[in-house]
Amino acid sequence: MNKGVVGALSLLVGAAGGALCAGKVIGESVNEKQQMSDKHLALFLMMNQWVKVKQEGKNLASYFEKEGYKEIAVYGMSYAGETLVDELAGTNVKIKYAIDRNADNLYADVDVVSPDEELETVDAIVVTSITFFDEIEAKLSEKVDCPVISLEDVLYEV
Repeated sequence: MNKGVVGALSLLVGAAGGALCAGKVIGESVNEKQQMSDKHLALFLMMNQWVKVKQEGKNLASYFEKEGYKEIAVYGMSYAGETLVDELAGTNVKIKYAIDRNADNLYADVDVVSPDEELETVDAIVVTSITFFDEIEAKLSEKVDCPVISLEDVLYEV
């Protein structure tokens, strides 16, 4: 009888432990997917605002010129960063370089450096990553004396 009780308890404890481990793994996966979903929604909304700006006949160069930013750096060379480089090509606003954690593996129309490298002087750094702007701004502000601005803010102020 004792063997049966011990066996049943072992089975229950094992099943409960397995369920807890599986629940933790599933919970982490769901949380990761939710974060990616939130990031892509924010990116979609920002790009949608960019379309509205273009439909109104405006361009981002006018914002930078109005603020006196003649030479800028772009932080983040994913979709938004590449689009910003394209938008400012042929304008009076020069993109001196781009900054990206994956600098060694990127090809772009401008020089790309790692955020850990020494950063050349520019009038402003435009951060295209909207989900971690505060952290990026804090890190960059320790290294540079120029304004660190969000592309999202630019799009709503142009």
